[in-house]
Amino acid sequence: MTDPHATAERILRRFARDTNLLIAGRPVRVSAESEDTATALAVAGMARALGARLVDDDAAGPDVLDIDVRGDDATLALGGQPLAPRGDAAGRLDFARSHMPVSTALAAELRDAGTVAGLRIGVSMTLEPKTANLALLLKDAGADVAVYAHPDETDPAVAAALRDRGVPVDADATLAGSAEREAALAWLRRGFDVVVDDGSHLVRLAHAAAPELIDGWIGVTEETTSGLTPLRAMHAAGLLRTPVVAVNDAATKTGFDNRYGTGQSCVLAIADLLEHVDATVRDLPVLVIGYGPVGVGVAAHLTALGAEVRVAEIDPLRALLAVHDGYEVGPAEDLADGALVVSCTGVAETVTREILARAAVVAVAGGVPGEVDLDESALEPVAVAGAAVPHLDVDVERGTLVLDRGGCINVTAAEGNPIEIMDLSFATQLAAIRALLEDRPGVDVHALPDAAVAHVAATAARVRGLALDTRAAASSPDGEPDWRSRRYRDVTA
Repeated sequence: MTDPHATAERILRRFARDTNLLIAGRPVRVSAESEDTATALAVAGMARALGARLVDDDAAGPDVLDIDVRGDDATLALGGQPLAPRGDAAGRLDFARSHMPVSTALAAELRDAGTVAGLRIGVSMTLEPKTANLALLLKDAGADVAVYAHPDETDPAVAAALRDRGVPVDADATLAGSAEREAALAWLRRGFDVVVDDGSHLVRLAHAAAPELIDGWIGVTEETTSGLTPLRAMHAAGLLRTPVVAVNDAATKTGFDNRYGTGQSCVLAIADLLEHVDATVRDLPVLVIGYGPVGVGVAAHLTALGAEVRVAEIDPLRALLAVHDGYEVGPAEDLADGALVVSCTGVAETVTREILARAAVVAVAGGVPGEVDLDESALEPVAVAGAAVPHLDVDVERGTLVLDRGGCINVTAAEGNPIEIMDLSFATQLAAIRALLEDRPGVDVHALPDAAVAHVAATAARVRGLALDTRAAASSPDGEPDWRSRRYRDVTA
């Protein structure tokens, strides 16, 4: 007998995997014949739990997802058109660009103002269609752009497509050991005015191995929490040599990228891999370690799929938030027995050998090297029907399944965060580049100015067709905000 919940999850995972688009915020219409009503209700309920907005038959528009349930599957249409394959790498780049209106608008402003014309901008990020489009947008705005990606974070087909469009790419998925370091240093030696980094790996390498290169930098924009933490430590120790804009801390980045983007992409990637061994996230207790923005998103998406989630957190405020979100909270060692353990901290050795031994499955959504304390010599590929399953290993000493050897699961085993989320993040990156160039701040880790964040949000609302309330705050006769208490007004005046 068909399990409506399992079918619903499989249908929604297929949409996300085939498109790399976001479910949260998407208008979704579900239909079915009478015999498939239970599955249709499960699809609608799960889509709603993942943040979709259910719409009626009159709804139309390019973002409307139609799901017509047929037994244990469904036909999918987007904007009234059957969902078609994105094609080769060039097709995936073009598809991503068509869903990145916010970044496109911000890049057009840079182009029209000549803000980045002739500047050398280095982009060091996971290389997939969305980051490729960030590089292309900067190039189209007039910058001289070069891209680097770590071998584990390189899609070779995307790298080739980007080179075909005139952007130099220093990314080779076959490199290992000392060759990785030399390739990164060679990219840094190209010389840049601005470096866009993800994890601050290249910025820290420059400080450690080629500090003379930093003298020519106007500054750095950093994408992630795990990248900002060491940069702040470097500044506190007097070691930071360049201004940094903390893109990650902007509300238009961390408020969306971590909760909705990382939440969806990591959880659905985990579910995709577990399907190879006939398991689901509902089959095991789930332990989320870390309840920062990533942990919040991962826990919410796991819950939407029907998992029973518990949380381990060292920060009392975040632990309280987890409790009020409905999760049991306790020490990781006490909650890991037989669990799917998902590390969401971005801190090395979060999953200790003891936790690894207790867990049934381990995955990482935080994304720093060594987040799981693995003995890689104990890992063996999982085979199904005689063939090894990519990104799925078993620790033969402990019997624990390890997803993608502890790599950040949405990057290493999937296509990264959904396109619309990265559109907003990269629009914030473009605003940060403009702030660096216009403000020329001193050496420190700087917040993106509030006005810049507000501009990104306003642009996103405009290009996405969001209708805002037009009411203004109460003002006094001279137009200034009225600070007087209405409770104690002089009624005789």
